[in-house]
Amino acid sequence: MSVLTLIIKREFIAKVRNKSFIVMTFLSPILFVALAAFVGYLSTMRSDVKKIIIHDESNLFATDFKQTDEYHYLDFSHIPLQSLKDSVVAEKYEGILFIPQNADNTVLSKEIQYISDESPSMSFIEDLQEVIGKKMTTDNLQKAGLDTLVIKNAEAKVDINLTKVSGEETVKGLNEIKVIIGGAFGYLIMMFIIIYGNMVMRSVIEEKTNRIIEIIISSVKPFQLMMGKIIGTSLAGVLQFLIWAIVGTLLFVIASAFLGIEMGSPSADVVAASGNNFAGTAQLYINELKNLPLGVLLVSFLVYFIGGYFLYSSIYAAIGAAVDNETDSQQFLLPIILPLMLGVYIGFFSVLSEPHGTIATVFSMIPLTSPIVMLMRIPFGVPWWQILISVALLFATFFFVVWFAAKIYRVGILMYGKKPTWKELYKWLKY
Repeated sequence: MSVLTLIIKREFIAKVRNKSFIVMTFLSPILFVALAAFVGYLSTMRSDVKKIIIHDESNLFATDFKQTDEYHYLDFSHIPLQSLKDSVVAEKYEGILFIPQNADNTVLSKEIQYISDESPSMSFIEDLQEVIGKKMTTDNLQKAGLDTLVIKNAEAKVDINLTKVSGEETVKGLNEIKVIIGGAFGYLIMMFIIIYGNMVMRSVIEEKTNRIIEIIISSVKPFQLMMGKIIGTSLAGVLQFLIWAIVGTLLFVIASAFLGIEMGSPSADVVAASGNNFAGTAQLYINELKNLPLGVLLVSFLVYFIGGYFLYSSIYAAIGAAVDNETDSQQFLLPIILPLMLGVYIGFFSVLSEPHGTIATVFSMIPLTSPIVMLMRIPFGVPWWQILISVALLFATFFFVVWFAAKIYRVGILMYGKKPTWKELYKWLKY
């Protein structure tokens, strides 16, 4: 058995036998499902109804505000304003919508006030403005002698149907679905890199702090030790993800069995009430999802998963070798996190608006961001030559970074008691 294989086996066994690893492997899916159930429960809870006073001196708007589950509007136009303010101070009511009397709507629109000690939400204020604005518009049209009913009937509502060049009907919001699917794969890679990259770094720091590294390095080359740690930790991570997937699937099946009524297909009455449009639209979405390059996406996920993890883990290993404790490592971690954050930002903003644009294409080629950005682009259909170039650049950069990190690793694992600086790291590279 080769030295590298022994190191991989040692790292793998050390990780999977760790009590915290075992506990979190089986506890994490349960916590995730419990958290999802708790969030779902909170979403079903309704907040307390807020009572809003309407003090309308113009007698034009009081009846136009509709009651909702969140807000109840009370017409107290006959009560003095000061008394209503005292009620708000006493927290009997949420606030007062004060509409003064003015024959000129242009002036009136600038004098309306919402009085409250609590700052209202923007959506609430926008709803108030919309109701008042519509009423004023109708009033202005009537004062101008125009038939508001004719104008309302003349309003055109346009619903644009989407079709492909071939004439096949497609659906709206498909780009958002594609970005979400690709983003989910990219997010998994990012989380794996951060979690298990830090695990590699902590493993190196621990052995370095305990001086075990001095014994190990007498028998193996630094490069073999670094690669053994990276591969062994990655195998432990893959095993953990597989267990999460199996346990998560079992929990989902169990939850489906207990909540079959809520999670099942809609009842016949619901389908009949919604008509055939819902079924037809749902079928269009299903057809579009079937047309996605899911096979390419899964294979690409595996390739970028391996390349991205090895690329970043080699950097984490070099940082672990350069410092004596995790506190000292913080100054070096920001340059690692920034490309991952940039990849997520570029993916959700540039890919969504222009998946084949220059920005999205360039960042899907850059090795530090390609594992995230390219996976977001693939559902939109990416030429095979772009994927090959991106993968080639990723693995070429990985081999370069491994060589680069090994030079730091070789010197750093035997350095103690001194905080390294960027200048010293540069000297180690030249050593």
